[in-house]
Amino acid sequence: MATILRDWSYRYQWLYDGISRLAAFSVGGEARFRQLALQGLTIHSDTQVLDLCCGSGQTTEFLVKLSQNVTGLDASPKSLQRARLNVPEASYIEAFAEEMPFADNLFDVVHTSVALHEMQPQQLRKIINEVYRVLKPEGVFTLVDFHAPKNPIFWPGVSVFLWLFETETAWEFLKTDLGELLTKTGFEVSKSTLYAGGSLQVIQANK
Repeated sequence: MATILRDWSYRYQWLYDGISRLAAFSVGGEARFRQLALQGLTIHSDTQVLDLCCGSGQTTEFLVKLSQNVTGLDASPKSLQRARLNVPEASYIEAFAEEMPFADNLFDVVHTSVALHEMQPQQLRKIINEVYRVLKPEGVFTLVDFHAPKNPIFWPGVSVFLWLFETETAWEFLKTDLGELLTKTGFEVSKSTLYAGGSLQVIQANK
């Protein structure tokens, strides 16, 4: 269950951006937050990168500084319209993450930022299967998303945030062992790190 603020955050870019910046303070600011899952990766100018559920291009903006072959995918026409204005250097595709219109073994890197928690469990499994399909052998899936806090001090803040801006899928997501789900799909989890008292998880997994 979410409040009207969720709808407003998607309708008004300034509100979404403000919420993102506020949430990113816990890891040292938005610039660091957007690059957390990319740390340690070698991305060249010709690396094929997919920004999955790219939204308005907040992370795409960092990816195009590393590669000249970045594709953003999102199901929201409004978000993609904003992304094209914000980051015109990337290519964009309107599609659902669980039914990506890409060939097998196409991308070197697939990245997604705080989007998986919005998916129903069945959708989440389909998306991970699709990511595995479109990645090249030895390609990398990188993600950053919510995690059940390890430090109890962070629970009130996380709970209020989820109540204001998220739906029941986010609460269900906190119970999900993403590492196990990725492993069952065929990925090898090479990095799994928690930030902000355990309320944020960063995973890198290899095909």
